[in-house]
Amino acid sequence: MSWIKAVGIGPGSLEHMTLQAMDALKECDVVVGYNTYLNLIKPIIQDKKIIGSGMRHEVSRCKKAIELANEGKKVCVISSGDPGIYGMAGLLLELSAKEGLDIKIEVIPGISAVNMAAALLGAPLMHDFALISLSDHLTPWEVIEKRLDSAAQADFVIALYNPRSHERENHLDTALEIISKYKPKDTPVGIVKNASREGEKVIFTTLESVPIENIDMTSIVVIGNKNTFTIGGKMITPRGYKL
Repeated sequence: MSWIKAVGIGPGSLEHMTLQAMDALKECDVVVGYNTYLNLIKPIIQDKKIIGSGMRHEVSRCKKAIELANEGKKVCVISSGDPGIYGMAGLLLELSAKEGLDIKIEVIPGISAVNMAAALLGAPLMHDFALISLSDHLTPWEVIEKRLDSAAQADFVIALYNPRSHERENHLDTALEIISKYKPKDTPVGIVKNASREGEKVIFTTLESVPIENIDMTSIVVIGNKNTFTIGGKMITPRGYKL
């Protein structure tokens, strides 16, 4: 029986993949994914048929997966991190529903980049937080600005995905300006680059001193709330327990 599984491969290293994800990749006939992510799991998919493509070909990858499943194949469509967080799960389900297909689609969760970044920083997400992508490829920038404003005004801890690229060099500056309207300049900020991958780097700073030039698409930026503090090389957002 054919199926499609949207598989989260975690943030980068094989040790952070779940057993469920490993099993899915062992059981499938074909693995479909973004070339960079396929390379991360190359050691465990060498005996599979592999279909890779570059960035911004998500729709074509999902359509190919559906085509292969219709041919009777067992297909894994991989996402870095978790497939349901800025990943391929939603697109697969949307396309399947739109085309009225009767194919079993299962979502296999994975450790997201924000989980990994938070662990490396300490415990900055112990209270309510907002996860916002600064990529305006699929979401209008005006909408992103409103979300940043609302999250900062509500004093959420804010984690930023896709903070800065060659195409969007100024988006992070603008985001920090918006957030700074509501959060003090000494608010703790943690930055993690290449979480669990080669070149991993962890930076602790404050809202007024974010090293923007050192941030790119491999980075996660975590901005604390009014109670967040940094001590002993760890960023902590108290949950509110009486100590």
